[in-house]
Amino acid sequence: MDLGAITKYSALHAKPNGLILQYGTAGFRTKAEHLDHVMFRMGLLAVLRSKQTKSTIGVMVTASHNPEEDNGVKLVDPLGEMLAPSWEEHATCLANAEEQDMQRVLIDISEKEAVNLQQDAFVVIGRDTRPSSEKLSQSVIDGVTVVGGQFHDYGLLTTPQLHYMVYCRNTGGRYGKATVEGYYQKLSKAFVELTKQASCSGDEYRSLKVDCANGIGALKLKEMEHYFSQGLSVQLFNDGSKGKLNHLCGADFVKSHQKPPQGMEIKSNERCCSFDGDADRIVYYYHDADGHFHLIDGDKIATLISSFLKELLVEVWWGDWLPSKTRLSEIVPVYCTKTGVKHLHHKAQEFDIGVYFEANGHGTALFSTAVEMKIKQSAEQLEDKKRKAAKMLENIIDLFNQAAGDAISDMLVIEAILALKGLTVQQWDALYTDLPNRQLKVQVADRRVISTTNAERQAVTPPGLQEAINDLVKKYKLSRAFVRPSGTEDVVRVYAEADSQESADHLAHEVSLAVFQLAGGIGERPQPGYKAAETTHINNAFGPGTANEHTVPKQCRDGSRSFAKETRALRMRSALASHRKLIMIN
Repeated sequence: MDLGAITKYSALHAKPNGLILQYGTAGFRTKAEHLDHVMFRMGLLAVLRSKQTKSTIGVMVTASHNPEEDNGVKLVDPLGEMLAPSWEEHATCLANAEEQDMQRVLIDISEKEAVNLQQDAFVVIGRDTRPSSEKLSQSVIDGVTVVGGQFHDYGLLTTPQLHYMVYCRNTGGRYGKATVEGYYQKLSKAFVELTKQASCSGDEYRSLKVDCANGIGALKLKEMEHYFSQGLSVQLFNDGSKGKLNHLCGADFVKSHQKPPQGMEIKSNERCCSFDGDADRIVYYYHDADGHFHLIDGDKIATLISSFLKELLVEVWWGDWLPSKTRLSEIVPVYCTKTGVKHLHHKAQEFDIGVYFEANGHGTALFSTAVEMKIKQSAEQLEDKKRKAAKMLENIIDLFNQAAGDAISDMLVIEAILALKGLTVQQWDALYTDLPNRQLKVQVADRRVISTTNAERQAVTPPGLQEAINDLVKKYKLSRAFVRPSGTEDVVRVYAEADSQESADHLAHEVSLAVFQLAGGIGERPQPGYKAAETTHINNAFGPGTANEHTVPKQCRDGSRSFAKETRALRMRSALASHRKLIMIN
């Protein structure tokens, strides 16, 4: 490692005085003009991580659903997962080091992680469509090359596509071909094979309006749509030809404001969806006959997918691999994790089949190698209905991007399931009804005074807070409430649900007052009455949104009675958004 060359190049990517950044689940994010030094240093770190793991490492330049003026960067680990927590600490330390300390920090990381500096390193790089992304990607490349790393610049990619490329490269192509065309072909082939088996019930003509948030998703869908057009027609809106990235459009906007994006007119009961800026989130929505807006978020996406997978598993293995006395509801237990998709993904990896989604629409399904092999064998060896179901499982596995939540992949999974089940968007929405809920925030002097346990559902400190919450919850029917400190600012997030919106509002306000009094609230005391701004940024509440556990599905009306009946048995929702791990087979 040529420390002299690093120092020389680092001076060309100087750190602004006093700037301190934290690497979190989303990597680094801030105003684009403050990120040049971070990009250079993440190029350095990616090479060290590649040398240590003897694997290809990814670097993605994006700020996802943030405004166009922002940008960010995150590293992708060997199997397409997010960066290991210990290396998140290294990233933070390296990004914040003053110029004179750079050499020492790099040496410390190398020694602590036992990095063989003679080992070859390979880094792949992708970027979104922000005006600042190309220049910032070059800063990453400068960091990679100054320490002798090799790289491949994929240029414009969705974030999930870069995760996919890393996974493919580190599995020797077994997961797929590490090219954009390889990605398109794998997913589209699986989608077309699945939809060939669909009947003509439900929405006979499969068409979908897609809001692309003026981001990279539009570009990639345009490139890809001819591969799957025989199974689905997509009409793109907010495709980047005009309008700013994520401005008044995209999944985060729709989820937060509970209304359609700008630039999209929706007819009654027309199926629509929105991606976010880097296409790793998706939410669905429609207007009913009375013009009311209906959001179908990550919770209902998880319910749809898990129920469908369970049906196929039962069809293939009931009485065989699954004992005949197994209760169907036992196949899909629910696990909660701490806030953050990285915790969900890592938990999901512990099981044979896992489905996880945050309420913001970020999620996927994971399948163990053993299950994939058994499904493949079943598709080859079984007969009639069992073989057909096994083949459908085989295709659905190929349709998921198991490296990361992927809006394009998830869209195709959802469309395939709706077609195969003959479900309209209204029937899907009717599988259950949420309890009314409210999310608020309380300013405090120091958010660290609040600590939590049990996947952030119980407050440990300050003393007396959880007891106060318990007493307040007892006042309302079908009620729950949680608090947790923000990960980014000195505020406490409050969530409450109850049997009516009025009760949920009252409970949220009373819990906010308890937090203000017991956790060092500052500024104006929480007041009753709620403005839209208090609940718009779901990301900043309990992870991205909050859900119910005991009400799913509360109502099942329908068109597909057997599907609704199967879903009725599932407890698909967990506290703290969809911070869930749904295990299909233990």
